[in-house]
Amino acid sequence: MRQIVLDTETTGLDPRQGHRIIEVAAIELNGRKVSERHFHRYLNPEREIDAGAAEVHGLTLERLQNEAKFAEIAPGLLEFLKGAELIIHNAPFDIGFLNKELELIGMPPLSEYCPSVIDTLKLAKELHPGKKNNLNALCDRYQVDNSHRTLHGALLDTELLAEVFLAMTRGQDSLLDEESEEQDNQAALFAGNMPRPVLRVLQASKEELAAHEQQLEDITKASKGACLWRTLEAS
Repeated sequence: MRQIVLDTETTGLDPRQGHRIIEVAAIELNGRKVSERHFHRYLNPEREIDAGAAEVHGLTLERLQNEAKFAEIAPGLLEFLKGAELIIHNAPFDIGFLNKELELIGMPPLSEYCPSVIDTLKLAKELHPGKKNNLNALCDRYQVDNSHRTLHGALLDTELLAEVFLAMTRGQDSLLDEESEEQDNQAALFAGNMPRPVLRVLQASKEELAAHEQQLEDITKASKGACLWRTLEAS
């Protein structure tokens, strides 16, 4: 299944209050590597941008005045995302905004185009409970260079998140590779394609046999003759 890392920037925190998307970016992963295929657009939100949001991403309505509206870029975005598994940090936030934008132009929700979503924030909390798990913290933890990230930006953040996600899940791939190799070896062994290893039989020493016998005697006395091993020896 195709995997796409996605991020948005917005005019505020809640689409139910009329806030809109002002930047959307998506990068495709190919064979667990960041590919050159990506989708990136700035958008005219047709409304003011909250001061708090502007401090985070540095975008202003004046800067976005001549950019396309969401309805104009929606077909291209959905074509790029269609059929992919999305990888998003704090997925409910971005999906909530995208679903609202789609609703405003009379289109079905994102789940109709993308079968599944991986929330890297949820994944990070499971892997690192009680620790900071924002993107900057994860970059530091997984040694992903984010020194050029002075402000939030959808395209830059997808690039960083892609590297973080690959680092977070690298151990899973190793485990799967090991399991696959072991299964292949077992299958070849049972099919007669591999030489069976010579079994080594180690004989107990006299001292070990004597210690074993003493252990059985102690068990027999403690259990008043109900030592299972003695019963098996007699059968």
